[in-house]
Amino acid sequence: MSQPGQPPKFFADRSLGRIAVPNLLRAAGWDLITLAEHYGVPADEQVADTEWIEETAKLGWIVLMKDKRIRYRRAEIDAVIEYRARCFVITRGDLASAVYADRFLANQQAIFRAAADPGPSIYAVHADCLESLYPSRLN
Repeated sequence: MSQPGQPPKFFADRSLGRIAVPNLLRAAGWDLITLAEHYGVPADEQVADTEWIEETAKLGWIVLMKDKRIRYRRAEIDAVIEYRARCFVITRGDLASAVYADRFLANQQAIFRAAADPGPSIYAVHADCLESLYPSRLN
């Protein structure tokens, strides 16, 4: 868990890939671990979303993911709520890796501020802003 005043520790879901997006965020100074690094390859492909949401929330890590159908995944939303996870999701599935990284970086200050608040929370990361999906829009 990150200490007060320090940048948060981020966890990149498999949906963002193992190399390009994580490397671009690390190059910008983000403290980040990928699902593959945490669980190992090929075990990373078998870990249920609800399992890694629980574990990362308990570790105090902030989740980064890509999921255009997040609104419809009740088990994952319930896990976010139960374990008080803090998640930032890009809801477009048709962008290049560099664009995904650019979206996170363009919203870095807002993400870091929102990540400092206790969960549960889910924010959609748009090109130039964050949109709160939970609490409110997913209830």
